[in-house]
Amino acid sequence: MLSFLPGFLMIPFSFTLYSLNLAFCGMIILFGGILKLLLPFSACHRVNYTVMHAVYRLWAIINFSIMRLTNPLQWEVEGDDKLDLKSWYLIIANHQSWIDILVISQFALFKIPAPKFFLKEELRWVPFIGTACWALDMPFMKRYSRQYLEKNPHLKGKDIETTKKSCEKFKDHPTSIINFVEGTRFTAEKHQKTGSKFRHLLAPKAGGIAFTLAAMGEQFDKVLNITILYPDNQGRVMFDLLSGNLKRIHIQVEQVEVTTDVIGDYFNDDSFKNRFQVWLNEKWQQKDKLIAQMLG
Repeated sequence: MLSFLPGFLMIPFSFTLYSLNLAFCGMIILFGGILKLLLPFSACHRVNYTVMHAVYRLWAIINFSIMRLTNPLQWEVEGDDKLDLKSWYLIIANHQSWIDILVISQFALFKIPAPKFFLKEELRWVPFIGTACWALDMPFMKRYSRQYLEKNPHLKGKDIETTKKSCEKFKDHPTSIINFVEGTRFTAEKHQKTGSKFRHLLAPKAGGIAFTLAAMGEQFDKVLNITILYPDNQGRVMFDLLSGNLKRIHIQVEQVEVTTDVIGDYFNDDSFKNRFQVWLNEKWQQKDKLIAQMLG
């Protein structure tokens, strides 16, 4: 345990460890992605896919080891019983920090298939991160503002089309698809600017997960409604992680059965759209209450 080190030493030391892990694993996965392009044969693809995902899990293991080495970390998980590596899951989660990705990747180890994240288009060009995610077939979403779409109506539905193409790739092997349905990380400024009716969350965006359920709903075994919380490090999670002061990570999992009530045509059936929004908002209200209870 190195958390006794002063911050001016711990921060560059931690950052270097995480960066080296990302560069090492990211380069191996990128090489696998290049092989995927050069050898587009099903047998080669299966072997390549297995190796790349093993490296992806290695990345998660090393990240968690660094967390443990540099922080007095307590890891708490509830509701993760009876999960299966050979099943399909749709994960919906709140988003508080960049390290949520590290946390969910660690949670998934030996419980569920390695999670595929919906990522912002801008991340595609980030060294190691974007290239590795591309190699692993993670979907990149390009979001447009309402004002931009009004000026460029031909772009409406492009993000949904991306979701559709990505889902087609996930039907051949067990997959966990995760969507941070708030669309961005929670901050006090964003909370105030958007006028969220929730105390600890931003309003959820329903379109993406509704379309994913429509495309693969019958294949998903469950929806995992995951609540991530850093009870002792609110507001400065990344800084506290790097400086060796991250104390506790709490993960609460609600396993939700996939029924016909959450599968439908969100964009053309107004009745279903309203029902789905009510369902998702109820989940977010429960999540908001859970966070409030944990924070006291």
